[in-house]
Amino acid sequence: MTRQTKSKRYLHSVKAFAVIGVLLSVIGVMAFALDNGKEKTVESESSLPAFKKDSITSVKAFKQVYTVLISPRCMNCHPSGNIPLQGDDSHLHEMSPQRGTDGKGVYAMKCSNCHQPTNTPGLHTPPGNPNWHLPPADMKMVFQGRTPSQLAKQLIDPKQNGHKDMKKLIEHADDGLVLAGWNPGEGRTLPPMSHAEFKKAWITWLTTGAYAPKGK
Repeated sequence: MTRQTKSKRYLHSVKAFAVIGVLLSVIGVMAFALDNGKEKTVESESSLPAFKKDSITSVKAFKQVYTVLISPRCMNCHPSGNIPLQGDDSHLHEMSPQRGTDGKGVYAMKCSNCHQPTNTPGLHTPPGNPNWHLPPADMKMVFQGRTPSQLAKQLIDPKQNGHKDMKKLIEHADDGLVLAGWNPGEGRTLPPMSHAEFKKAWITWLTTGAYAPKGK
C-alpha cells in the first residue's frame, strides 16, 4: 500500500468520525428539546387545579359568581352598548364616552383622561387603574342583560371571552381590573362577596366542569 493510499484512507476515516460526531450532537440536542418540552407541558399542567366534573357543585358556584358579574362594579364596564355604565344604579355614563376599537375611548375622549392609574381622592370621583378600559369592539364580552345560562356559556367560549383557555380564565380572577372592583373609590358599593370568596367560587365553577345553569 502506497503512502498516498494510506493518507486517503486516513482522511476518509477522519471525515466519517466527524460526520458521526455531528449526527450524535444533533440527536442529543433534539432529545434534550423533546424532554424539555415534556417537562414544560407537565409543569404547565401541574400548575392547574385538579379537575373533577360535578354539575351540581359547578352550577351552585356559578350562581355565586353571577351575583358579582352583574353587580355595578363588573357590569358597568361590560355594557350591551358602546357607552359604559356608571354608578350603583348602572345608568349610562354622563359624559357619553364611546367604546372605541380598542375599548379605550375615541379621539380626545379617552378613558385614561379621567381614570388615572389610581383612584382620585374624594367622594364619587373617577376610580383609577393603569389599564382602565372597556372590552374591545371586536369582542365586547357583554354582561348587561345576560341570563346566568347565557353568561356562563359566553365566559368559557374562547371566541367570546377574549381567547382565554382554562388556564387564562383561572388566572383572570386576579387580573388588575377585576381586583379594582373591590377598590372602587369612595361612595361606591362593593361586590356582594369578598374577592377571596369570588375567586374560590370562580375556580370551583371552572374546575368542576364549568356547567351553565339551566334556562335560556
